[in-house]
Amino acid sequence: MEEHQLGRDLAPRVATGITAVVLCGFFGIASTYILAARPGPTMVAGAFALLLATLSVQLLHSFARPLVASLRPKRVTLVAQTALTYAPFSFLGKAWLGMPGFLAASTLLLLPAALAWPAFALEVVATDLIELKMGTTLPDVAYTTVATILTALVVYGLSRLSELVAEVHRSRAELARLAIAQERLRFARDLHDLLGYSLSAITLKCELTYRLVPKQPERAQEELTEILQTARQALTDVRAVTRGYRDMSLSAEAATAESMLSTLGVQTAVRLNCGPLPTAADTVLATVLREGLTNMLRHSKAEALEIEAHREGDVVRLSVVNDGVGRIGRIPGAGLTPGSGITNLTVRVEELRGRLHAGVRADGLFALVAEVRLDAAESCARAGRTEPQECPG
Repeated sequence: MEEHQLGRDLAPRVATGITAVVLCGFFGIASTYILAARPGPTMVAGAFALLLATLSVQLLHSFARPLVASLRPKRVTLVAQTALTYAPFSFLGKAWLGMPGFLAASTLLLLPAALAWPAFALEVVATDLIELKMGTTLPDVAYTTVATILTALVVYGLSRLSELVAEVHRSRAELARLAIAQERLRFARDLHDLLGYSLSAITLKCELTYRLVPKQPERAQEELTEILQTARQALTDVRAVTRGYRDMSLSAEAATAESMLSTLGVQTAVRLNCGPLPTAADTVLATVLREGLTNMLRHSKAEALEIEAHREGDVVRLSVVNDGVGRIGRIPGAGLTPGSGITNLTVRVEELRGRLHAGVRADGLFALVAEVRLDAAESCARAGRTEPQECPG
């Protein structure tokens, strides 16, 4: 579980790390301007203390905006960064020209858009005026203007990107949680709908049979026969719910997957060229597809998915291929450590004289491939059954 959690958190951590490295790099460049001015030891110590204070405030703005928003008075840190940006010009001069870009980035991050962009422009102009007052030539002022704008936009963009990556991963985790909750609700609903009537009928008939035994034994025997039939149907219904065998459709599952994954930003290509299928084969392949999608959402970070099914004679081959990099257990025959989901799928596919393979292909994509034989599925149809384990061999 900890390894899975680490995998899910990797992208936000990488985005945050890259942003932090870029911020520190920009501040490192700013420190070279201070050293190039060759101030005295006391001035260097004071300048680096101001630099670290400014970096701390900028990291707070880039990575802890909810915390900043909770501070009172509001935007006190932005006021502090403004003072740290412009006050040192009085004794550091041009050596401090790298700082206004960070203030402009913080302005874009913390202020509403209607205020942020005018304030951004004002800060750029103020920096130019300060530089002109120090006797800088126009070409140097133009260079500083471009550098200030680029620094602000890069810091702003990376900070927002880190937030968006974290938000996308939180949303994805929430969608997966909702999918699991929905499946639990479906299980509870199906169990209630399937067994509620059967158990009530069994209870009533048992009470009736209890009263009929002394006086009408033949009628009681008829009731017992009906009770037995109802109990067998209830057992079949329980198996249907717990194993997911409720006349599932591969085409319906693929359509549902394509619709759901589009909301997650996963590119999905569906190609089903297998025609109508016997109920048993349709249900098994739909179950394979559902389990494959569940594993992909829970254990990988896929961005593209391909669902393809085609028929070759009496064999239907379904492949579910994605570019995720999550951990997938190995199954027998593929050299993988079996997980319960893959193991269950293997059993179901083999009951239709088929085979299941899961693993990473040579091109680096993960593939779940199931093949089932239609003649085995058709034997189920001839027997009037849909569950493979109840079909004739």
